[in-house]
Amino acid sequence: MSNPDSLPDVTPLKSKPDPEHPKPFNTDDIDEEEEEDGDENDVEYDDEDAKGEVFGEPNRLKPQSREAQFRSEKLKMDSLLQRMQSGPVSVRVHDVIIKGNTKTKDHVIEAETEVLNNVGSMQELLKASQIVNLRLQALEIFDSVKITLDSGPPELPGTANVIIEVVETASPLSGQIGAYTKAEARSSTVEGSLKYKNFFGYGDLWDGSLAYGYDHSAELSAGVFLPRFKGLVTPVTARAYLLSQDWLKFSSYKERSMGLSLGLFSTPYHDLAYNLAWRTLTDPSQMSSRSIRRQLGHNLLSSLKYTFKFDRRNSTMRPTRGYAFVSTTQIGGLTPDSRSLRFLRQEFDLRYVVPLGFYHAALNFGVSGGVVFPWGNGFSSRPSSLPERFFLGGNISPVCALGGPTALWGFKTRGLGPTEPKRQVNKENAEPSGVDFLGGDLAVTALADLSFDLPFRWFREKGIHAHVFACAGNVAKLTENEYRNISVQKFVESLRSSVGVGLVVPTSLFRMEKFWTLYWSLAQAKTGVWHASPVASEHFGSYIGCQQNFGI
Repeated sequence: MSNPDSLPDVTPLKSKPDPEHPKPFNTDDIDEEEEEDGDENDVEYDDEDAKGEVFGEPNRLKPQSREAQFRSEKLKMDSLLQRMQSGPVSVRVHDVIIKGNTKTKDHVIEAETEVLNNVGSMQELLKASQIVNLRLQALEIFDSVKITLDSGPPELPGTANVIIEVVETASPLSGQIGAYTKAEARSSTVEGSLKYKNFFGYGDLWDGSLAYGYDHSAELSAGVFLPRFKGLVTPVTARAYLLSQDWLKFSSYKERSMGLSLGLFSTPYHDLAYNLAWRTLTDPSQMSSRSIRRQLGHNLLSSLKYTFKFDRRNSTMRPTRGYAFVSTTQIGGLTPDSRSLRFLRQEFDLRYVVPLGFYHAALNFGVSGGVVFPWGNGFSSRPSSLPERFFLGGNISPVCALGGPTALWGFKTRGLGPTEPKRQVNKENAEPSGVDFLGGDLAVTALADLSFDLPFRWFREKGIHAHVFACAGNVAKLTENEYRNISVQKFVESLRSSVGVGLVVPTSLFRMEKFWTLYWSLAQAKTGVWHASPVASEHFGSYIGCQQNFGI
């Protein structure tokens, strides 16, 4: 049964006055009536107080004291709660009244209240009111939302009116600035953003952001979010961006993209987006390998991306029960331009968490995979696009990351998969210049993680816990007819895996983690060599940092 006391800003149903007697005093409006009217002579009457006559005058009701009024309201509320405990209390919504919106259009608020039209009992009405409250707050355009449940017209018994009172934000302009550090990559970024809320009164959110990294990576973007546009049932988003990424250290190329992303359809489980971008790959070092040099130049990305996702875990940072699944399908090459990248990309991620019932312990199992392949004439002999390939490694937490094969503890960034020697600048010098990590067209990862509380009260109160993990993964090449040379046996033999223990220290700003790993390659099983590798990873998502919010 829903508990009305636990619902935020939802005032219980008020009883309708008896036709023969005045309406009882409403305790919810005590402060408001005193402040607005300032008249303490307004009294309510109750028929139980009419116990006598005044000589020479008709019978009159005696004023009801404030304490009696409060007791009367409390008895009625207790009676309603008892009825709700015994079973459903039939009620339907007669009208939804919106107050306080001076700039926001009514239809924006009404679109979030459609769930109220389907209620059939008081229990359902309380639950639906809570949902509406949360939805309105999620629009980020109101400072406060209050929902009051009032009785319907006397001629329509069993009905209720829902009164929604909103207070529009007093500071429509807000901002955020922060500095973040990727510990494993030894790089830092400074990020800032500005957001303007409800500019046209349609619940529209306009924002611009700028991020700059000390490794010369940068991103500039601006976008708009419309919760309801032209009667569409789902939000619409549009974002223009200019992106520069530096992968010289790992794969000897820089990537610059300028494009537009348009969200076409979005629900809690489904998301459909279109991306159009002009992308350029360059190699300022002129040391890239032959495979990288073949990818340099300009190309056009025109793709449609569909994501299906549901997450039933109780936490994304430290899940102790539940399950989650994500599937992403992307098709590129939706324009007739010859420079348009034509590819099919599919990836999935499955998680399942088993609670153990002691020390807040839980077993987290996960498996993810992905494949990318070009399409069109001669697709089997052409290479896949470099930025669309899969790269494994780095110290992003596989427990926190959900979306596909990206994270694998114990290996450096892009450290798994095919490699190729870089170009020799000085041919007289026989020393190698290093290798380029090329990524792969097929990627698979698996994870098993046991998290548990430490047997110290102070650690438990601070959320500090330990975990033991084992993960494995591999990346392989399929394009350029390489799929003919791959087999399940070869793929399994080249798996890379690691086991380790870690200590997690969550804070209000970031999640810090220190862990030690042993990594193992089945291809090296004959030597029987284990490699110990202590690795430190501090990340909020994948980094540590601090940020400051401000409003104007």
